[in-house]
Amino acid sequence: MINSHFHGNDKFMVILGVDPGTAIIGYGFIQTADSQIKIINYGYISTSPSSTTANRLKTVYQQLNKLIKKYSPEIMAVEDLFFFKNLKTAIKVSQARGVILLAGADNNLSIAEYTPLQVKQAVTGYGRAEKSQIQKMIKMIFKLKEIPKPDDIADALAIAFCCASSYKLSQIKN
Repeated sequence: MINSHFHGNDKFMVILGVDPGTAIIGYGFIQTADSQIKIINYGYISTSPSSTTANRLKTVYQQLNKLIKKYSPEIMAVEDLFFFKNLKTAIKVSQARGVILLAGADNNLSIAEYTPLQVKQAVTGYGRAEKSQIQKMIKMIFKLKEIPKPDDIADALAIAFCCASSYKLSQIKN
């Protein structure tokens, strides 16, 4: 169940979008209120390549927990692993994804998972959109002066936007 905050007559919800990774984890907090959508904050968590895998995962977990406590989202939207050419990379990203999901579960967030295809369709209307097209749309949707860097941030905002879009659709259907 999703709990939404109420502010006056406006019902609003905070969504955290996360782009999983090991070196860089992009995040974006957005707020939806009726038909409005805006960014609250975005950035990335980075881990040191010289750290052990366990310490890198611990850093991701601790930093994400701090952000969740600060911005109090109701939903965490995470990109689902879909296809990786490199098995070693897929395993490391899966480990990070597990820690990210644990942080969400520990904070009693509703978890939504989206494939890259779903995210691309929500943001651009085209499931085979290029990364640059998604980034340009994120800049336009959120009226940003420039595309957020590194790319992981734009990806996280795209995931959050996908969640907001699919949540609105589910409300229309009910």
